[in-house]
Amino acid sequence: MKIFIKNMVCNRCITAVENIFQEEHIAIKSVKLGEIETEQELKESDLNSLETRLKEIGFERIKDSAHQLIEKIKNLIVIKISEQDIADDFLLSEFLSSNLHKDYSSLSKTFSQKENITLEQFFILQKIEKVKELLLYNEFNLTEIAGKLGYKSVQHLSSQFRNTTGFTPTEFKKLKIHNRKPLDSI
Repeated sequence: MKIFIKNMVCNRCITAVENIFQEEHIAIKSVKLGEIETEQELKESDLNSLETRLKEIGFERIKDSAHQLIEKIKNLIVIKISEQDIADDFLLSEFLSSNLHKDYSSLSKTFSQKENITLEQFFILQKIEKVKELLLYNEFNLTEIAGKLGYKSVQHLSSQFRNTTGFTPTEFKKLKIHNRKPLDSI
């Protein structure tokens, strides 16, 4: 049985969810971001118990197909950005269509209707959160960050960063409060 879970965006999330399944004595066949396949079908009482436990730590079972698709889209975007290997000719539309085997316009429409934000805006917000993280770690300069996240130039990154946060990357680094958002809240 496949169970889709909202807000599973990293390996720590996978571990936390796996722990709940183990504590509930539910055998797992496979796990990936946003999705767990169990060895056997679960009773409604087991699903209700799982839902309660998942909600306690910020996760949620996704029941309808549109929300399952949105969660897959979000996970693909989060993973792509976390890899920090986005070419400057990267096209979100091609990436999502090829990975989900669906027409981009239908993906975009479903996402926008359910999330009240466009796919492109979501992608930009995710990239900006990654820029914030990389700036705070101080491992890379702005030119390197721009290259890793698919910006054509430092100016493009800086402009998008300022439009999104209200600060330039340099101003952001100087702030005492960095206002980073958890990836699952974007």
